[in-house]
Amino acid sequence: MEKYSNRVRELRLAKSLSQEQLAEKIGLTKQAISQYERGERNPSMTVLDALCDFFNVSSDYLLGKDSVTLRFVGKDEIDKLESKSCVRVPVLGRVAAGIPIDAIEDVLDWEEIPEMMAATGEFFGLRIKGDSMQPRIAEGDVVIVRSQPDAESGDVVIVQVNGDHATCKRIIKHNTGISLVSFNPVYPPIVYTNEEIKSLPVTIVGKVVENRQKY
Repeated sequence: MEKYSNRVRELRLAKSLSQEQLAEKIGLTKQAISQYERGERNPSMTVLDALCDFFNVSSDYLLGKDSVTLRFVGKDEIDKLESKSCVRVPVLGRVAAGIPIDAIEDVLDWEEIPEMMAATGEFFGLRIKGDSMQPRIAEGDVVIVRSQPDAESGDVVIVQVNGDHATCKRIIKHNTGISLVSFNPVYPPIVYTNEEIKSLPVTIVGKVVENRQKY
């Protein structure tokens, strides 16, 4: 697990986070993060999924099976790069994390994404309302979404129900339908059969690729 421990540390430092800050964001303790980074503790599948979602990397990469070079730059260089290679995307409306509300309203705000990311598809921001995706996605956060009509089981997605409502959930696919799962265990999964998916309908608007927490 040496590569795993090194990559957890590299990804944390790339986001300029302390061990305590990373632990808070994914619902762990500082001691647990420290143990993972020292290679003293193996991650459970739940922890592995949480870290992959937070850092937006694959499990293969986190476990050292993919070869990707991380480049660390200073704040001045980051500011310089962002000023020249960012694309503005609209925050279109609010997404209910819990009780769905109308997804598309007037443009509320603007967010910037790297130009290289923008070249891979159509992106927009949506603001979270409710606490069903806490602690990893809180009320008021803006999620960056790549428009796409389908997603892999386990992805965090924006799903529309009845054509004019949307919610942010992890999607789990079954032979008989789908489950929309909250991170907050207080909220039970919302299950739709294959028949309901067609009749309501239930459609995927896009995949959440990044969460921008607001304080």
